[in-house]
Amino acid sequence: MALDLPALLRETGALLEGHFRLSSGLHSPYYVQCALLLEHPRNAVAIAEELAELVRPMTPSKIIGPALGGMIIGYAVAQSLDVPFIFAERKGGDMTLRRGFRVDTADLLVIVEDVVTTGKSTRETSDVLTRRGARVSGFASILNRSGKQNPFDAPYAALLSLDLEAYDEGRCPLCANRVPLDAPGSRYSGPA
Repeated sequence: MALDLPALLRETGALLEGHFRLSSGLHSPYYVQCALLLEHPRNAVAIAEELAELVRPMTPSKIIGPALGGMIIGYAVAQSLDVPFIFAERKGGDMTLRRGFRVDTADLLVIVEDVVTTGKSTRETSDVLTRRGARVSGFASILNRSGKQNPFDAPYAALLSLDLEAYDEGRCPLCANRVPLDAPGSRYSGPA
């Protein structure tokens, strides 16, 4: 049975409406809370298996996910492909590898995320890897809300593209209408 990701977004309540500050800093009337989408392991496994089939041609020796959004789906994709999984995380505001994770020139990595909007965390993760000599063979995400077919400089695959409005803070109509702002992502610590 084929994965019906739009139906799963609705069933899990993962597509939220309101006024949100995205991890990118943009504001939007929509937020996709992938933690809800992946809350049940059977959903995470089904989504990861579909995404793994798109990642397989990128021939990764490891999967890496930016914390926090890429950790669950990245791990599940790595499990489906039977390759190691590592994650990058912020320390002092900068993306880095910690916890003993290593990469080198022999590694071919695919960066897996939950949602790509501007791709900032994904690019920062790529920079960490290339500075250490590893090669990034591709990028993948559950959802692409970037507005571009491929916002990166290597192959990119997403299970679903969503055309959801997003605004710079200074041009946000929700701010102009004084709609309360929520920041549910991991980069911000709650309501603004």
